[in-house]
Parts: sequence; C-alpha cells; structure tokens
Amino acid sequence: MQYTTAKSEHADMTRQMTGAKMVVQALIDQGVDTVFGYPGGAVLPIYDEIFQQNSIKHILVRHEQGAVHAAEGYARATGKPGVCLVTSGPGATNAVTGLTDALMDSIPIIVLTGQVPTFMIGSDAFQEADTVGITRPCTKHNWLVKETDRLSEIMHEAFHVCTSGRPGPVLVDIPKDVQFATGEYQSPKPSTSHYQPQVKGDMDEIKELVAAIESAKRPVFYTGGGVINSGPAASQLLRELVEATGFPITSTLMGLGAYAASGKHWLGMLGMHGTYEANMTMHDCDLMINIGARFDDRITGRIDAFSPKSKKAHIDIDPSSINKVIKADIPIVGDVGHVLEDVLKVWKSRGRKTDAGSVSQWWTQIEEWKAINCLKYKQSSQTIKPQYALQRLEALTKDHDRYICTEVGQHQMWAAQYLNFEDPNRWMTSGGLGTMGYGFPASIGVQMGHPEALVINVAGEASWLMNMQELGTAMQFNLPVKQFILNNERLGMVRQWQELLHGERYSHSWSESLPDFVKLAEAFGAKGIICSDPADLDDAIMEMLNHDGPVLFDCLVEKHENCFPMIPSGKAHNEMLLGEADTQGVIDAKGSVLV
Repeated sequence: MQYTTAKSEHADMTRQMTGAKMVVQALIDQGVDTVFGYPGGAVLPIYDEIFQQNSIKHILVRHEQGAVHAAEGYARATGKPGVCLVTSGPGATNAVTGLTDALMDSIPIIVLTGQVPTFMIGSDAFQEADTVGITRPCTKHNWLVKETDRLSEIMHEAFHVCTSGRPGPVLVDIPKDVQFATGEYQSPKPSTSHYQPQVKGDMDEIKELVAAIESAKRPVFYTGGGVINSGPAASQLLRELVEATGFPITSTLMGLGAYAASGKHWLGMLGMHGTYEANMTMHDCDLMINIGARFDDRITGRIDAFSPKSKKAHIDIDPSSINKVIKADIPIVGDVGHVLEDVLKVWKSRGRKTDAGSVSQWWTQIEEWKAINCLKYKQSSQTIKPQYALQRLEALTKDHDRYICTEVGQHQMWAAQYLNFEDPNRWMTSGGLGTMGYGFPASIGVQMGHPEALVINVAGEASWLMNMQELGTAMQFNLPVKQFILNNERLGMVRQWQELLHGERYSHSWSESLPDFVKLAEAFGAKGIICSDPADLDDAIMEMLNHDGPVLFDCLVEKHENCFPMIPSGKAHNEMLLGEADTQGVIDAKGSVLV
C-alpha cells in the first residue's frame, strides 16, 4: 500500500494498514512536513514507516527535550502545529518540560510517544511509564490508543484539539502492538468533535467595549501572545484599530511583534522588566483593553495595586482565563481576530468617535514618562555591556529576514528591551514556564520552518549549556543557526535576585569551569567566535552573519550588570527601579516570596 498525499484522500476514504503506517499517513494528510524525534524500542515500527516515505523530513535531535522545544520553535515561527516523536518511558518523561512550556505559552504541538504493548501495561515492563497520567496536567488533552481502528481518528482529533481555541500541546500514546496490528484508516474529515470553541464574541459586550473606547480619557491596549496565536489577520486588525483610535499600546513578552515596534503608538513591553512608560500608563489608565494576555504575575505585580482606577476589558478565546486573576468589567470570550473585526465594524458604524482632546493630553503625559529614557545605561570602553551587545546586534541585523529565539534570564529581558520586532511570529521565547535550555533547540525548529532566514538565539552561557548537545543536530542537518551568547560567567538573573534579596550572598550563582566555547564549537565542526572588546564587536557580529553555517559566538560581557528598569516583586507598577538604582532592601519580606 503506497502513501498518498492529502490531495487524493477523498477518493479512498477507508483502507487497511498497520498502526505505524496510519501514524505516518495521518501526518501526511494533516500537511505535516517536518517531525523532530528520537527513536527507541517502542516506536521502531513508526520509524520503519518513516524510512519508507519521502513526504516528511525527520530531524534527529540529541535529546527528547530538544525535540519538543524544536517543535515549539517551528510552531511559533510558522503558525503550523509542531510534531515530535519519542519513545516510551524516559523518552516521554524527557518531553514533559517542553509540554509544560507549550501549555503555559499556548503553543500548538503534537507529541507522539511509543508505549509498551497493551497487554504489558501495568506490569512495570522495560521503559514503561504511565505517560498519559504523567502528562495529563501538562497537555491540553492526551490519549492512550488501545485499538488500531481508532488510531487514525484520534490522530486527526489531536490536530483539531491542538490548533482550535486556545492552542496547546496534545499527546498521543501508542502501544507497540497497536503499531504492528492492522486496522482501518480513515482520512481526515470535518471535525465532529465535542470540542468546538466559541470564536465569535458576544455582541452586547462588544458594543459595551466600543462605548468605553468612545469615552475613554486615558486608554491603553494591553496585548499578549493570543493576538499572535490568532494568526496574521488578528495582528493586522490590531494595527488598524490602534492607528484609527490613536490609543497607546503595550505588550507582554509573548505578544512582541503583533504591533510594530516602529509604530508611533508603541510603548514597549510592560511588566517586571518592562519600560517605565508602559508600566506607568498601565497604572494610571482609565480603560485597559486586554487582548489575548493572561494577567500573569510578572505583569500585574501587586494585584490590589494593579491599575486601580481603570475599567478592564478582557478579550480571550479561553473562558477560564477571564476573571482568573483580575476581574474583567467587560469580558469577551472569542477569537482575537473575529472580536477585533467586530469591534472595528461597530466602532466605525457609530462614527469612529474617541475623546480626542483627553487622549491628546494623555499622550502629553506619556511623552513625559518616555523622556526619562528608562533603557539608558552607562557605556564602557573597556567591557562590552550586554545592552550594547544587543543594540549592535539589532542595528546590524534589522534589515535581514530575521527570527530571534532566546534562552531564559537577564539576556532574555535585554533582548526584549533592545531588539525591535516589526512582525508577529519573529520572536520565540519561553514566557510562562521560563525554561532554560529552550532557545537553542527552538532555533533549530525555526530554521527548519524558514530555511533561508537568519535565525539567532540570544543566550546566556548557563542556559545555553543546558541543551548544548543540539549543536550536533545543527551540524548534521546544515542548519546555520547563530548562537549569540552573552557570557557573564554568572547565572545572571539568580545573581541579581541574590543581590536584591539575600544581602549579596551569591550562593552557587556563578559558572565555574566554563568550556572554551570556540573550541567547543570546533569540536562539533561549527564556527566559534569570541569577543571581549567593544571596539571589535561590530566586526565580530558581521563575521557571524557572513558565515554560512552554525556559529557559536562567545560575547564576554560585564559580569555584574543588573537588568533595569524593574518592578521589585511585591510592589506596584508606579514603584519602578530605574538604572543605577540602589538595590539594597528594595524588596520586603512579603515581596520576596513572590520572586
């Protein structure tokens, strides 16, 4: 039986094939072109089928965690679901971090795991783990397939659940005897699933929001990853609404790029390390329009002091996110794209009204906050400041077809502050879970999705070492990903918290015994570059960009630079610390538990 492409599927709706073949056929029918995986005993039949076809590329990672993060990077950068395939037991448990990361950030990925044969489940067989039990809290939904006849239906359902509503990770656990047995394959058809999330917002609530837009004196758009997840049309509608109303706009870490950083209404990112103007605007506004953001604790700070005088609208496709943390005065359940389209229609039909005089005064206030220039820092001619490194990276790459990934820590916040994103799906970072080791495998996934683009992973040396083995993957598949390491020989964010909270007792927050990153790169066959002098930085970055293959760039930066501005935990948005602030005693005992 030959594999068929998705185009011919309707001619032959059902046919006999093995479970392993069904898996591959379902992936082809769902339009999958890339799978990230690692073989093992429980998935060998599926790997045998992968060997016998040419429709899907398989990327052999070096660790199952890497496979899931690569699938995440692919999904974030392409908007298509990412797929990974791992074996039972440790293969599945190694995937848990990536699953939780994707759940927190609403990333559509499908993880296929092998399992011991159905008749051995529960016998503590070799490489047996209760995968559906372990992954239940960190997936949107998961399945253990016990009958081959149900396998194709479950595979198609997995794609439906993963991509509909609020996207997220799903897992299909496939016992080995189900892979070997023959059953009836069903081609994808329109979903009859019980899971059919509401995409249209309630019209009365939308009219209430439009009325609030018409009368607001100090409004702000607060946007998150939900705008990007909704698709490019949502980002386009958001831009139209912002330009038409003239309202200021800020975004969470996950939402960067939905509105262009060069747009004149842009305030920068908000939250713990957001800009002074974004946080002050959020604190003093009278109408906050939350579009696809979660009211995460890194954004809200002290809940009772969070934007105390504002009316709050919250647009989200996930009903459980509304009123979870902050009470919404105008709750709108629906897909961001659909809701924004209706908001624009209603607002235009009512005459495009805003309180232009008050909004203009509001902008005068915002410009005063902007004038503080909260991202300034003291330049040095001796050492490379991490902020300077990212400013130069931005200047030298902004005209490229560029995708940026990050690891987690200070470098991640600096990247969000100093790199500018003009479009959605260009910024891949671990937001909700804050997973060190995310960025490198994610950059591999992004490069697979966009083979011709420039993909850079901004990293810290400690984070990067967590999944450094994926350099082997980048080399094997000729993926020219650029690893831009801001090396301060410290666990920078941990060290900053120890300075603020623990009287500068730097317990285990420095990286001793670091490798020579240039030699490490060369050992894998990649190019290594080291730079410690600000005067050499531009030339070194250009050398990285001009090299046609993976590069490991060791950028030695100032060791004790703190990431500012910052809202100390337990404080309100209008109690921000700016650069050069005294960090002693700024966080009280109550705030220290929130770090």
